[in-house]
This record gives sequence, structure tokens and C-alpha cells, in this order.
Amino acid sequence: MTFDELLKEGVTRLQAAGVPDAVYDAHALMEAAGGPDRTHFPLVRGEEVSDGVIFMFDAYVGVRANRIPLQHILGEAWFRGLSFDVDEDVLIPRHDTETLVEAVLREAKTFPAAPSVLDLCTGSGCVAVCLAAEGDFASVTAADISHEAVNIARENAAKNGVEEKILFAEGDLFRAKTKSEKSLSRRSYDIICANPPYVPTAEIEELEPEVRDHDPLLALDGGADGLDFYRRLAKEAGAHLNDGGEILLEIGCEQGEAVMKIFAEAGWRDGRVEKDLAGRDRVFSARKP
Repeated sequence: MTFDELLKEGVTRLQAAGVPDAVYDAHALMEAAGGPDRTHFPLVRGEEVSDGVIFMFDAYVGVRANRIPLQHILGEAWFRGLSFDVDEDVLIPRHDTETLVEAVLREAKTFPAAPSVLDLCTGSGCVAVCLAAEGDFASVTAADISHEAVNIARENAAKNGVEEKILFAEGDLFRAKTKSEKSLSRRSYDIICANPPYVPTAEIEELEPEVRDHDPLLALDGGADGLDFYRRLAKEAGAHLNDGGEILLEIGCEQGEAVMKIFAEAGWRDGRVEKDLAGRDRVFSARKP
């Protein structure tokens, strides 16, 4: 069997299972199985494949056909050019969240001195790690309610060479504590950012199996209307921002107006919604009330 024949067989199986981006995934699984990457595939497509590669590729395709996320099979996800370890304890980083990172990096430049930033609901740590790697911050703090997520985020910081730049905390939003048992409730920041859970509870069952069955429910469920965490942040975050401080939050693609209203009613000023590259609501930001 040639590489071309093997790839086509894998694509057909993935398509039959309803896997989105079956061609991309088949190429990624072929590389993981010891075959060529997508760039070099055209050079060897007519060559015979070893039994070992066929065996591993067949196994990987079988797992992916069961709608296990590609990133879980590979053990990593790529985000802004960096590699992040992921498993079922953390949300898989998505390109949509790059809009949040870019917004924070841009706003950080408006402060007269290097600002401090707190990344809530950090999950895999993708936002905090990218901010520490790309930006000029006085400090970066990352917090999550999940013990497992904090450990993964810390490992990802070390993996990408920024562990010494990030302070990690575990607990519910501003009640989170660092290893030294210092509570975030006693601290204030120039910027607070987060990608909180924002999927309405009733809509979770409608998500793709990769998300519904393999991303942590804790990172998805935003309550009946998906807005529970925004209400909490609108009420609590102001007390933890320095004068002139700003909050930036990822939001669902149809939540801009609702989140704007929540923060306006809580007294926040200069609220605005930024769209992603697809033209959908993606980041809400506002200044301290």
C-alpha cells in the first residue's frame, strides 16, 4: 500500500464518522504514526508504506473516528505558535481566543508603565503563557478553580520557558490562592482577562462530540443563559483593578449586547465589543467603574 492509498483510506473513514476537517486530521495522524508530514507528503505519496506505519495510522484513525479530539490523540495543541499539553482536564485552545490575547497585548501598551495582568479561568494556560512570552508585563498571574488545570498550566509555562514569569493560583475567581496561601482577594491588577465558561447549559448537548464529551464541563457551562460568570465578574472584578484598570473577556459570538448591558448596569465605563476575524462578537472590554 502506498502513502497516497493509505491517506485516502483514512480520510474516507474519518469522513464516514462525521469528523470535521478529515483531510487535515488524516495528515496529522499520518505524521504521528511515523509517516511524512503534510509538506513532504507529495514527495513520497507513491512510495510503499511500512507495516509499522500502517498499523499505527490505522489505530489512530480508529480512535479519531470515535470522535476523540485530535489534540488528545497527539497530546498537544498549537496556539500562537506555541505547543500546549492538553487532556480532558482542560479546554483545548482555540484560534478564537487569539483575539483575546491580541486585545490584551494591545491594551497593555496604553499603560504608562508595564501593567500587571490576571488571567482567570486559565485552563491550559494558553492565554497567560502567550502574554508572558510576547508582552511586557510587570507581573502575570494565572488562576483556575481546577487543581488539574493549574498543574497543566504550570507545566505548559515550563514547556514554553515562561514558568518564572507567571504566578499560579487555585480557587474560585478572586478567592483563588497561591501555593504560599496568599489569596488573590488581597491583590489588585491593571488588567484582568478571562475566557470564562459561556455556553448555555441547554446548548451543551448540541455541541460537537469532541467538545461535549471531552472538554471539561466546568470550562463550558455558563449557566442557563451562558452569562453567569459575566454577572459575577461585573460585580466582583472592579474591587481588584487599579485605577484606570481594564477588564477584557472572551464572549460567545452572540453575547456582545447582553454582556455590554450587564457591565453597564454594574457601572463599568467605556464598554465595547471587538469582533474576531470571522466578524463575530469575541472580546468584551470595559474600564473600572
